[in-house]
Amino acid sequence: MGLTGRVGKQLAPKVAGLAPGLTASFVREALHRAITGVGPLPPAAVAADKQLAEQHGDVDKAVHEVIENHVRYAGAQGFVTNIGGLVTAALTIPTNITGLALVQCRMIAAIAHLRGYDLDDPRVRNALLVTILGEDSVTSLVKKKKLPAPPMALATAPVHDAALDQVISTEVASDLITKVAGKRLAITIGRRVPVVGGIVGMGADGYLTWKIGRYADREFLPRAAR
Repeated sequence: MGLTGRVGKQLAPKVAGLAPGLTASFVREALHRAITGVGPLPPAAVAADKQLAEQHGDVDKAVHEVIENHVRYAGAQGFVTNIGGLVTAALTIPTNITGLALVQCRMIAAIAHLRGYDLDDPRVRNALLVTILGEDSVTSLVKKKKLPAPPMALATAPVHDAALDQVISTEVASDLITKVAGKRLAITIGRRVPVVGGIVGMGADGYLTWKIGRYADREFLPRAAR
């Protein structure tokens, strides 16, 4: 974990006061809107199918394009922070984290759809949210037995464990708050050096989204044709 990540965890309780709407229910709403569509973004499955058609049915190429597109969305701060239309209550949440949560949820959902997963399945939805945490965090939480398994295993579990819904949503909300804290620290430091500030402002979200996209690519292995 980098310096900003470690400090982010230390500052997270304080940042929670800056984002009182960033709760487990918000996380679920963000996922729902990412899947069904919000503002200028069509539903995840629609975007995925469009990419599949453009890549002449090549699923792996379509996944690659989905990741690249969403990295661009995440890096384009003006676009991400002006998506709007999530929920009125989200106005208290930093707009960047609202937009980033939407973009990343949508990217992961599109990848899962391309690989044959049912986005309406609650097991799959839990797997999508867990993926947002990133591979390192998921591995740590599984070792600590705070999560039973990584995304792939959750998505293909024999039955849906409703008790996991709240656990996963809470972990994701906490993770997003930590990212707010870490990013605010990085931006504060970066402003003192214009070049660093530019990298933080334009590249951090894009890079993080790329890492999560690659993780989703590895986790959501192909399922039988729908």
